[in-house]
Amino acid sequence: MNIQQRMASKQLFTDHDANYLEEAAELAHARQRGKALCYEINNLHPDDVEMRKILMKQLFGSMGENVWLEPPIRMSYGTNTSVGDNVYINFNLTVVDDYQVTIGNDVMFGPNVTIAVTNHPVHPQRRKEGAMFALPVVIEDGAWIGSGAIILPGVTIGKGSVIGAGSVVTKDIPANVIAVGNPCRVLREITDHDQEFYYKDMRFDQVEW
Repeated sequence: MNIQQRMASKQLFTDHDANYLEEAAELAHARQRGKALCYEINNLHPDDVEMRKILMKQLFGSMGENVWLEPPIRMSYGTNTSVGDNVYINFNLTVVDDYQVTIGNDVMFGPNVTIAVTNHPVHPQRRKEGAMFALPVVIEDGAWIGSGAIILPGVTIGKGSVIGAGSVVTKDIPANVIAVGNPCRVLREITDHDQEFYYKDMRFDQVEW
């Protein structure tokens, strides 16, 4: 199996495999392209929204409509990440996307979120050998990822769920829940109560527009 086939089958791989030097060079070029596009986005004037959109379309593997990004952003490839419609990305999103990252529609990211699909063996001698593995990350429609959250390899976050600020998400989170902590655990379901109250005892029907 080549490098990308090993990734897809959850096998250990290296990005400098001597048996696949041409593919390794292509992957290194793709990573450099992603870093360069992130650099261009991060150094644009804040008013140059149109150029930011053009560069975002080049960076992501696919991108829907009405996607807003607050720079800076850092990605390994960019092309391995797909982004749906109506997505809001706040400052300092970091995506280690050696393999697939899928972001659905109507997803919100707070500042300083990290998504990582790549991991390494635990034993130090095995780590020294330089191999790694990658597992896809999926963030389903309507999820909200709070500030400083870290999403680890292989995690799926269900539709509509909220991940609390500073959480470390090590396992799948079901749909329509609030989950918090390190490691991240379900706190409660999202219910009709949340249709009436937007924060503690603060009611929607008491808001003056």
